[in-house]
Amino acid sequence: MNYCNIKYCDIANGEGVRTTLFVSGCTNHCEECFQPETWDFHYGEPFTEEQQTAISKSLDPYYVNGLTLLGGEPFEPQNQRALVPFLKKIRQEHPEKTVWCFTGFTLDKELWVDGSYPRCEVTDEMLSMIDVLVDGRYVKALHDISLRFRGSSNQRVIDLNKTRAAGEIVLWDDGRGRQYK
Repeated sequence: MNYCNIKYCDIANGEGVRTTLFVSGCTNHCEECFQPETWDFHYGEPFTEEQQTAISKSLDPYYVNGLTLLGGEPFEPQNQRALVPFLKKIRQEHPEKTVWCFTGFTLDKELWVDGSYPRCEVTDEMLSMIDVLVDGRYVKALHDISLRFRGSSNQRVIDLNKTRAAGEIVLWDDGRGRQYK
């Protein structure tokens, strides 16, 4: 990943107040994507050390819940390779903050499957640093404005910490007894 956009104090892309990193580059090209400009791997600003430091600093206030990755596509192989060192730094500097990630790829049918397009040498490491994964391509025919944190009903909100512990996919529970398929 060479380019990105950043949104500070975001309340739409994960639980609570977050800093959101929109990575550039996506080969999924979902119909009616809400950010088609991010399909271009050269869209936005260069992802510099200064930007990484600014993102980390933005997570300092107690009221910021964490970091959200979306795009474009964080799980494009070249984006994963750039995000892993950055996520290591964020996890080291802010272990109390959550990391959410939105991907058009599915966890069990693509990200965990050897030989699939998005899976590369750093996929497991990247997944290990994410708390909540919203997976699945946006499907226009399944669009539903009542859904929280996703645009179409095929997408899932997965609690990756519980998934790792259980050895199977566990949907995220918002703490009020609601799971988000």
